[in-house]
Amino acid sequence: MRSRVQIERRFQLARALLFLAWVAVSSAIVSYAIYSATEQSRDAILRDAGETLSVQRETLSGVLDKYRLMAPLLARQSSVASLFVLDAADNPQAVAARRMASSLTGISAARDVAFFFPDGRLLGHNRSEFVEKRTGLDGLIATATEGRLGRALLSLSPEERSYGFSSGVRRNGKLVGIVIVYVDFYRVETAWALSNKPIFVTDKSGTVVLANVPEWRMKNLSEIAEWDGEYFVARHDGETRNFLNLQRSLPVLDWRLHVFSEPVQIFSARLSAGAIATLSCLLVGLVALFVLQRSEIVVLRQRADRATALRLERLVRDRTRALSQSNSSLSHEVEVRRETEARLRATQAELIQAAKLAALGQMSAAISHEYNQPLAAIRSYADNGLKFLERGLHDQARDNLGRINMLVDRMAELSRTLLSFARKPGQTTGPVRLGPIIEEALLLSRPRARNASVEIRLLGDYETAEVAGGRIRLGQVFVNLVNNAVDALAGQHDGLIEIRVSDKGAKVIVEVADNGPGISENEINQIFDPFFTTKAAGEGIGIGLSIVDNILRDFGGTISVGNKDNGGACFRVELESSRAGTNTQTAISEIAGEDE
Repeated sequence: MRSRVQIERRFQLARALLFLAWVAVSSAIVSYAIYSATEQSRDAILRDAGETLSVQRETLSGVLDKYRLMAPLLARQSSVASLFVLDAADNPQAVAARRMASSLTGISAARDVAFFFPDGRLLGHNRSEFVEKRTGLDGLIATATEGRLGRALLSLSPEERSYGFSSGVRRNGKLVGIVIVYVDFYRVETAWALSNKPIFVTDKSGTVVLANVPEWRMKNLSEIAEWDGEYFVARHDGETRNFLNLQRSLPVLDWRLHVFSEPVQIFSARLSAGAIATLSCLLVGLVALFVLQRSEIVVLRQRADRATALRLERLVRDRTRALSQSNSSLSHEVEVRRETEARLRATQAELIQAAKLAALGQMSAAISHEYNQPLAAIRSYADNGLKFLERGLHDQARDNLGRINMLVDRMAELSRTLLSFARKPGQTTGPVRLGPIIEEALLLSRPRARNASVEIRLLGDYETAEVAGGRIRLGQVFVNLVNNAVDALAGQHDGLIEIRVSDKGAKVIVEVADNGPGISENEINQIFDPFFTTKAAGEGIGIGLSIVDNILRDFGGTISVGNKDNGGACFRVELESSRAGTNTQTAISEIAGEDE
């Protein structure tokens, strides 16, 4: 078996190898996650920029194509050719040329439309500084004179730019004039200004012709942005930023349309992917380390268990010999104890019955008074009844007989209660109503209480409460508790015993309280011990409350005792409510005077 040091060294080496493997795999995973997130984010940015680029390319191409075709179409119109009937700039047609130029400019949204003689003289136009300053005019006229479509980028300043298309006007095969259409870029750049991305157009020399960033116009692309190997670095909105450049060609003019997109999304995706991958790898590494640590603990524990098992085996062998020798003697002792316990249980049952009979003996004097009083009344009512019959007073005689019946019923009820209380109960339990049980107990205890000038009050939910228990044994509980309270109030002229029943749903609480001297702290801890009593010699043997405690335990209940704040003792009985489980057959035990 390996030693503990060898096991620990082996797992230290495993942890080192695990760390190296974790570093290598984590580096690869984090790198791939960053690369994948970068590519996905770049593709998303390029798709978005591509959509913007496609839309703007089509828009700009449509605008330029419209004006590119406008110049040849005007040159072929007879109404335009008729403007050049006289070879003089001040001929009457000059007014018509200006009107036509104004109309065409308004209809086509061009910057200007101008009409020139082949030698460069102006016939008429709407209004434009490009015409008045003759910017790029010679080249446009020369190209149109050759029979080709003239085109040229015209610029007075970065804010004043246009593009001119020129075409020759022929009449009877002879060149009589030149039509030049000037394109207005203002609307195009105004539409681009709504985008948050820089959009611009460069010519074949790299000069920015159109842009939604005013400071970039008519500058070379190399002056605006620098290529750092991955991004274009340009100054925009007062900040130096990195941009991705997506571009499309405009073959009509040999221009290129550009859209700059900021790679902020790429940086955010890189950071998120790197953080998530790092945390995931860290979590996996911690789990692997935890598993390895648990494996080490398990191996060390198994080693310790095996060592302990070996020691136990040796100890068991040594002890088995001694145990086998003592088994024979123990078996004999067990049999003796079983017999002793059986005798103890029988003695306890007899002791409970003796305690009931002793209680009846103590109450006999008061109960005999309960019999003597109604017997005397019966004798008196019977004598009076005879006299009433002799005198023919049958109603008075009938009334006396009714009173005699009531007294006989009262004596029969008292006799039945005495017989039921004296009989040995069974041991099974069932649902019983608590009110009749307490009233029967008071029927036995009230005579003694009256002799001692003690008042008994029954309060609370005693009429509706139902508990699980035995009728006779529960009656013995309350007889003992009330008799103890009467003994505690002996010699006190204003003695009072209150029995309060509280139905708490699953539990039923019965409190038996008196206004006597109470119980000392030393006596409370041992008041339920067998043969403990505070009475004088010959007045009790101290088993009443012990019997009460045992009976309540059989029913799943408890009893406790304490002193009230205003003086006197209070016994608290807690019983299981029969309604907590089932409400069926709750009145079975109330009839026939039986315990179960």
